[in-house]
Amino acid sequence: MGAPVRVVLVDDHEMILAGLQAMLAGFAGRVRVVGQAGTGEEATRLVTMLRPDVVLLDVRLGPESGLDLCRLLTGRVPEARVVFLSVYDDEQYVFEALRAGAGGYLLKRVDGPELVRRLEEVAQGETVVDPTLAGRMAVTAARLTRGEFWPGANRGLTQRESEVLSLLVGGLSNKAIAARLVLSEETVKSHLRALYRKLEVTDRSAAIAVALREGLFR
Repeated sequence: MGAPVRVVLVDDHEMILAGLQAMLAGFAGRVRVVGQAGTGEEATRLVTMLRPDVVLLDVRLGPESGLDLCRLLTGRVPEARVVFLSVYDDEQYVFEALRAGAGGYLLKRVDGPELVRRLEEVAQGETVVDPTLAGRMAVTAARLTRGEFWPGANRGLTQRESEVLSLLVGGLSNKAIAARLVLSEETVKSHLRALYRKLEVTDRSAAIAVALREGLFR
């Protein structure tokens, strides 16, 4: 047998971290937890210092985005593979995670033996997806290819984010978008932040430019 897979755990809930530690303790010959973190800043420091084989990461870290942290970590320590461990069983999250550079996406209901096996596979360079999501992803990918979803779905936009982007392209202000969709302005701003991240832009004009360049709206 080779050396154990070295893992850093990242989650903003202490109970989850403790549970993972306890779950993996029974597989010490195959997996070794070398550190744990509850924030993006702490995770970045630990991963940079420890350079683990795998980072087991939640999609959301309180107000922080696990997806943004994944991009940061894979850019800074490319040899450390990121695996998301999430409660969100939506294939759109999986597509977005893989686009962010993750090597896997598992659900938090995974048991110990399955988790260890998946961590070993990722450490060996494989990409792993929770079996309950894999089939749905294949169907979704086929439908995306046929153009059966809303504009921007292939970039990970939700249907609501696509609607907000459409109105943005139409020149509406946040207030006008909120009135049209019967949302609060704060909710509109939240959708805008999400679609900016997914389109890899930082402001309205850049988002509109991407939408027009890619033919999402005309």
